[in-house]
Amino acid sequence: YNTEWSSEYTVQGAYEEYLKAWFVLHILEREFDFAKERSFVFNMSVGYNLQGIKTPKIDGFIEGLKDATRSAVFAEYKEQLKADKHLFKNIDDTYIDSITPNVCTAITLSTMHGCPPVEIEAICSYLLSEKKINTLVKMNPTLLGYKFVREALDKMGFDYIGLKEDSFTHDLQYPDGVAMLKRLKVLAKKEGKEFGVKLSNTLPCINGRGVLPGDEMYMSGRALYPLTINLAKMIASEFNGDLIISFSGGADATNIAELYMTGIQPITLATTILKPGGYQRLEQIAKVLDKILAKAPKKIDLARLEKMAVEAFANKNHIKERRPAASRKISKSLPLTNCYIAPCMSGCPIGQDIPEYVRLVGEGRHKEALQVIIQKNPLPFMTGTICDHQCMSKCTRIDYDESVCIRMLKKVAADNAFDEVIAELKPKQRTENSAKVAVLGAGPAGLAAAYFLAKEGLDVTIFDKKARAGGTVEYIIPEFRIPNENILNDVELVKNMGAKFELGIDANFSIEDLKSKGFKYIMLAIGAGKSSDHGIGGEQHKVKSAIHFLGKFKENASDVSLGKNVAIIGGGNTAMDAARAAKRVAGVENVYIVYRRTKAFMPADPEELALAIADGVIFMELLAPIDFAKGKLNCQKMELGAPDASGRRSPIAIANVFEQIMLDTVISAIGEKVEADILTANGVNVNAKGNVEVNENLETNLVNVYVGGDAVSGPSTVVEAIADATKVAKSILAKEEKCLCTDPASGIIFDAYRVKTEITAKKGVLVDSFNDGKEAGRCLECNIACNNCVEVCPNRANVVVMVSGKSQVLHVDAMCNECGNCASFCPYTEKGEPYKYKFTLFGTEDEFNGSKNSGFVLLDEKKLNFKLRKADQVETITFTAAGICKTIDKELSEFIWTVYKENSYLIY
Repeated sequence: YNTEWSSEYTVQGAYEEYLKAWFVLHILEREFDFAKERSFVFNMSVGYNLQGIKTPKIDGFIEGLKDATRSAVFAEYKEQLKADKHLFKNIDDTYIDSITPNVCTAITLSTMHGCPPVEIEAICSYLLSEKKINTLVKMNPTLLGYKFVREALDKMGFDYIGLKEDSFTHDLQYPDGVAMLKRLKVLAKKEGKEFGVKLSNTLPCINGRGVLPGDEMYMSGRALYPLTINLAKMIASEFNGDLIISFSGGADATNIAELYMTGIQPITLATTILKPGGYQRLEQIAKVLDKILAKAPKKIDLARLEKMAVEAFANKNHIKERRPAASRKISKSLPLTNCYIAPCMSGCPIGQDIPEYVRLVGEGRHKEALQVIIQKNPLPFMTGTICDHQCMSKCTRIDYDESVCIRMLKKVAADNAFDEVIAELKPKQRTENSAKVAVLGAGPAGLAAAYFLAKEGLDVTIFDKKARAGGTVEYIIPEFRIPNENILNDVELVKNMGAKFELGIDANFSIEDLKSKGFKYIMLAIGAGKSSDHGIGGEQHKVKSAIHFLGKFKENASDVSLGKNVAIIGGGNTAMDAARAAKRVAGVENVYIVYRRTKAFMPADPEELALAIADGVIFMELLAPIDFAKGKLNCQKMELGAPDASGRRSPIAIANVFEQIMLDTVISAIGEKVEADILTANGVNVNAKGNVEVNENLETNLVNVYVGGDAVSGPSTVVEAIADATKVAKSILAKEEKCLCTDPASGIIFDAYRVKTEITAKKGVLVDSFNDGKEAGRCLECNIACNNCVEVCPNRANVVVMVSGKSQVLHVDAMCNECGNCASFCPYTEKGEPYKYKFTLFGTEDEFNGSKNSGFVLLDEKKLNFKLRKADQVETITFTAAGICKTIDKELSEFIWTVYKENSYLIY
């Protein structure tokens, strides 16, 4: 989105930039022998109204680019090049004089939204007839009409984008636009000039979030692509393909080849190169186009264009569902240096060393990868299969294509190295004095805590009322989601680490009894097995609990009877499990998921939603169940209102609008809670919500009695249970004067050459996930080199400086126009504005004094004096000829000296 004009130059400034670029491209092409003849063309852009275009200033701009012969600036640049020709191998006076002053032979008209059609046609006529220049006119997506655009955005998952019908009714209408284009095409032919359209302009939207100024903002990028390609199809059809169409609306490496092969050209890009990868994305696009440059049709291929238009609305690259609703930002503060960070690790509740094990999997080093994993995660099969992968919602690749399939790669490591790794598991030696720990509950939290404690030599016993270990994963989650052998493998890891198991015991435990048996520490990992109140009136006894149903289904699906029509109330992963399980019950014909919001706002993982859809589950959206009686589920019809605190749009009841669903069975999947009675009976304090009261180490009001997993805050995920277990284990071990080592088995290596070659080579390249076993190669290794702010800066005001093998970011003050794009993609929440908070190089002392940024400026090159600001402290520093400054810390000293010695072009 943007709310302002894209040019920040005066007319004269813009003119000079055109000429500079004209000369630079000529020099590059000649010096590097890119082409025997000029391989590029320039196109000028103008806007506003006819009166403005006729002013001497704009008229001079147009004429000066058509022919710069009499331009003093053009002559000045030529003389400057001649003076510098000794710097080049292939540049001489003859070549410089041969550079044509005819910079632009074509112009694109981009008028403001709402410009009257008479005015648009008058400007185009003027440009063709009086300025005698080839002309393209930029058209708006509003030509498609409000209804078409609204339905298209809703269908793609962009229903939150607000539109005003006035933006469409006050703009050029489609029939008038087509008639205008036909008249201008005739005029162009008469004048011997080319005429066409550029599709499309940005889409006017309601600016409801207040991030940008004003009430209206303008959308571009991937959501604009389906609109633009459909507009192109409509207009091209009006001319039977005989019309020049220039494309601008979400073009990138995923669609550029198809676009080009329709005969549409030129194709322009903006949004894609303002994302991570930046200008480097152009390399992949160039390679794609290089193979087909000579194959484009002479006029628009209507059949191919029609196919693209139809497919655009379902293309995964342009719909919203592929992106998680949660922000990619992490709750940390951007540091001055060493800011490279892997957001996936910060998003993981246990801080798993994801880039490290992903790299090892990619290299086929599965044993080492699994060793890295189990340092922090003793349940690699469970998390490799059913983890809610919060890490993937933070993955930088989301701003490229799709997140790296991190969870799947963990499973790859576990599958390939389990036998080898488990054979080498060696806990620390247990002694007679080793503290005894009782873990009540053999679910993920209990298993993980036992693993960590036994690993460090404590005497750990796990107790559980069930006959098998695994808790909810073993007894509730269907086998079609996680095979039983996966659960058994994780349990074996815990056993091999030395934990003992007592299963099938009496559920009524006594903390005092356990202590009397010598257990110094007790961890309660009893889960949340009690169903929450579903709130559905009527015949409440006929509403089943999802947990109860799933337990029965897993125990013996053939004993379950649900009737023909079943509804699941809820939108989380448990609801998806229940729905998919119900589809597998004999006699069931229809399974519905009833949810008060739309599918886009369901908390279930996207892949679980997709699997439910693939299984034939029917989604009944925007319905809130009221009561169930006599085979009828009565529901209140809802609509989506403004976003709530979670960022999801709040469901609002539509007055007096209801819907009935005929059902045999209703299953409630709206959460579970802890069975608090057994806790309070043992003296453990429980709050009003039914959750155990604990301190920061998850210790209860009873000394040495801890709690973890679902019992702390209600139903949680496997990885969150492991996080609780880690916290409990660390606290217990600290009391025993021991330490839980969770360092990865293979350390991170900062290698400047690898950063500049292997890692950098990945930047900017869009790659589909599950790409022929090379998924690990999609990881961008942000833990070694993030550089998002460098890649997304259109001015290159942020640059990479390699200091002692590490990728440091330097902000160059003179090149920054504070567009804020770096802040959009910086992973940090606090101070996540690199143009304000990264170490800054200033060009002059006055610029240094006029800023608050931490940074430096060269004062005196002979004396090697610099002025430095760190936070609010300003001082003058001096380096020796060997590059040593003892008055500041070594890291900043090396940074400044590296910039001065190896990146001096930035200073001068």
